[in-house]
Amino acid sequence: MENSRRPARAKENNEFIFGIRAVIEAIKAGKEIESIYIQRGLTAGIIMELKALLKEVDAPVHNVPVEKLNRMTMKNHQGVIAVISAITFQKIEDIIPAIYEKGETPLVLILDGITDVRNMGAIARTAACAGVHALVVPSKNSAQINADAIKTSAGALFSIPVCRHPNLHKTALFLQECGLQIVACTEKTNDLIYAPDYTAPTAIVMGAEDEGISNEIMRMANHLAKIPMIGEISSLNVSVSAGVILYEAIRQRQFSV
Repeated sequence: MENSRRPARAKENNEFIFGIRAVIEAIKAGKEIESIYIQRGLTAGIIMELKALLKEVDAPVHNVPVEKLNRMTMKNHQGVIAVISAITFQKIEDIIPAIYEKGETPLVLILDGITDVRNMGAIARTAACAGVHALVVPSKNSAQINADAIKTSAGALFSIPVCRHPNLHKTALFLQECGLQIVACTEKTNDLIYAPDYTAPTAIVMGAEDEGISNEIMRMANHLAKIPMIGEISSLNVSVSAGVILYEAIRQRQFSV
């Protein structure tokens, strides 16, 4: 009879900070936090100071059972573990004006709900090759920028600005106010990716393969555009789709009269 196995304990490394006071001091010191895990039911003492501090942090907070924390580390975590980001997140509000000041036409890629780290890395690699000015990801429901994502990106995640925001809809509205058109890549349209004029300032939105782009962003997008499908398979991997539409944008920008 096959033996059942318990899940392997997560390998410990310096990507973790654990302990309530240690996490508080890391946040105060300006450490870039990828995500925070807090044991469910913790309410007393210094944990309240941490929870108050978290209101000023963009990083997603996960309330989890203690077993989850114990799998992440064998050390005395006191019910709190923070995962340190491998990159420094930037602000799209700072990036867009700088692009215009250089005399360049913004090309931004918004990733709505891309949770697979390898897809994240592959998209970042393609975006860097295509000259995308920035990636925008949500604070929650997004792949972690970890070692796997960085390896898959061939290091591109160190070179392309990544902006993390709690509300992608508000971010998209900000981009529109800055003169960018929003092009949502979706199957829910008859218009092909060749229709929009990408020589204009543009933000392209890619959604998760299962749920697609959020309804809020779909409703406010300037263009809905789909990749034509001819064969029996009716969809592409999201990282491949991102490459297809990005290089249509590059084709137009390089060869427009």
